[in-house]
Amino acid sequence: MKPFRKHTGTVAPLDRVNVDTDQIIPKQFLKRIERTGFGQFLFHNWRYSPEGDHIPHFVLHHPRYKQATILVAGKNFGCGSSREHAVWALADHGFRVVVASSFGDIFANNSLKNGLLTVRLSDDEVAQIMKRAHEIENYELSVDLENRTIADNHGFSAKFHIDDFAHHCLLHGLDDIGLTLEHESAIAAYEAKHPVRPEMQAIVPHASN
Repeated sequence: MKPFRKHTGTVAPLDRVNVDTDQIIPKQFLKRIERTGFGQFLFHNWRYSPEGDHIPHFVLHHPRYKQATILVAGKNFGCGSSREHAVWALADHGFRVVVASSFGDIFANNSLKNGLLTVRLSDDEVAQIMKRAHEIENYELSVDLENRTIADNHGFSAKFHIDDFAHHCLLHGLDDIGLTLEHESAIAAYEAKHPVRPEMQAIVPHASN
């Protein structure tokens, strides 16, 4: 997982609340087994008509937001099902940060495991960012995870909370496998002291490999 420390990027405003994971990545696109390739289907039912035509007023079709790497959205973003594909789609599209006043718990946890930073701010702070992203051409935010701050060049700045465990994992690019490998030497030492008993070899044939 790519470590996250500081990121500056253009902000795309998605002025909707209760955006669920089926809206982020509709169910018909969940057949892929890789984590990549989902970005083209992000918000598909809002971006395209049933005939496959662009819906021109959708925010991600606007030229000023096509290269956005920070998404600001309404409260309860990522609610609904537990599909990890929602995070994969956002990341594959190029987003590194999602800002909202609240998130679905499972979505936030999946984001942590995939290096996508979820920044929780107050409703008023989110409204300020949303307004500026609509009104200011190429509006950018700078996110400093180390210091837990988010700011622009137009007078806005805020602190955000992130628990120490999530903070550590994102800063060092540690998913579940990475966390386990941090203790690789201790695991190896334990296994050396506890070899598989002969009678267990038939049950666990590869344990000694």
